[in-house]
Amino acid sequence: MRVQRVTADLTEYPDLVVILLGMRVRTPRGILRLIGVGPKLYKSHRDRPDGLLSHEDVVWSLWPPHWGARQYWRDLESLERWTRSEPHRQWWQQFLKDSGGTGFWHEAYFARGGIDSVYDDMSAPTGLARFARTVPARGRLFSTRGRVRDAVSGQEPRGLEIAPAVTESALYDKKTTDTPTYSPIDLPE
Repeated sequence: MRVQRVTADLTEYPDLVVILLGMRVRTPRGILRLIGVGPKLYKSHRDRPDGLLSHEDVVWSLWPPHWGARQYWRDLESLERWTRSEPHRQWWQQFLKDSGGTGFWHEAYFARGGIDSVYDDMSAPTGLARFARTVPARGRLFSTRGRVRDAVSGQEPRGLEIAPAVTESALYDKKTTDTPTYSPIDLPE
């Protein structure tokens, strides 16, 4: 019997963003963090935020526990709005204060071209970081919007500028480039 082949017609989704993400346990304490944060974040995607087209849970590995998701978003603006809303915003602020023995990463792929990646407190390289050189995510490289460049124009994605959940200046001491000094007092309202 012949194989039936089909393909996805993405003409209705010119600004599609596919994001892979994961949380990996680094220490025994990280198991509690992974179990504690999962239900809140997974409920938030079940509420079908505007722009989320599909969400699939992924188990990257059983040991060490490394769980995540693959998501399809209508556009970067929808994804950014969701990451700046509760409970994701609160979780992200807490994570950047203390990763709780876990590491977090995401890689985003844009239909218009460009790839974004960030790896926070990962004890072992994953994804693109397994073969590509890594550099500090500072300055222009601090945010997804700053890291990704349109393949055609070479510019950052156009659209709504959404304030970050945590600013670079709130996360890092202004005197150094490598020492996190996060304080909830410094967080944007």
